[in-house]
Amino acid sequence: MRIGIHGRDFQQRSSHFIEWVLSRLSQDKNEICVSSKFQRHFKSKTNFKVKVFEHGDNLRNLDFFISLGGDGTLLESVTYIGKNETPILGVNTGRLGFLATIGRDEIEMALENIFKKNYTVDARTMLRLESDPDLFDGLSFALNDFTIMKKDSSSMITVHVFVDGELLNSYWADGVIISTPTGSTGYSLSCGGPLVFPESENFVVTPVSPHNLTARPIVVSDKSELTFRIEGRSKKFLVSMDSRFETVSDKVKLKIKKESFKAHLVQLPDQHYFKTLRQKLNWGLDMRN
Repeated sequence: MRIGIHGRDFQQRSSHFIEWVLSRLSQDKNEICVSSKFQRHFKSKTNFKVKVFEHGDNLRNLDFFISLGGDGTLLESVTYIGKNETPILGVNTGRLGFLATIGRDEIEMALENIFKKNYTVDARTMLRLESDPDLFDGLSFALNDFTIMKKDSSSMITVHVFVDGELLNSYWADGVIISTPTGSTGYSLSCGGPLVFPESENFVVTPVSPHNLTARPIVVSDKSELTFRIEGRSKKFLVSMDSRFETVSDKVKLKIKKESFKAHLVQLPDQHYFKTLRQKLNWGLDMRN
């Protein structure tokens, strides 16, 4: 098999674990390809034979992809894969993870299931940004969310949000989040947005610290196109896609729509979105007992 790996910012306690993963993958004469960022951050004591790839390299021939880290690392992995839709296994070497759900103690079982092709693929909708001028160096897609935020500690901004050309609302706020169902467990959730089932085919519009408390999150169809007009005392604003930031002026034209390809996340036996929610949000647990 041809296996891609991406990881970053490894803690010292992760070194032995990652060393074991590379050793296990090498046993069956798999071809291992690692991101240049992974190669820089992880210095192996063993001379594993690997190929190194960069953003923009053609990864079309990978059989599957392993993300070693947390949810942020998996979101970066999606930018390497892009429209190739290679299945991604998210291995959590950090703390809370809604996307990277495989723990250290589960990795051997996970790899065995993958080698036996005993898994399913969860196709997750992504969003696409069309802008004038172009932003994010061609990586204008996101699995979690797109945000418009004020740039500094100045007064709030006004974001006029249009859905298919019709004004939805003018948000007086620190910013606005447009999230996919996958991203509903991320930044949107922390700002009061709803949890949305991954197959719901919609986007969530969530204001960040709105001045008017009647401005609530709203769910719209992912067949819609969202456009924006931004106003504020400052003429510079921040826009982000899955934590990748750009500074823009109030003259920039922005449009959000559903991306033509999806992110394919590996689902192992006994995994389910509801189970992840229960585990990560501690549903059903009562500290009094």
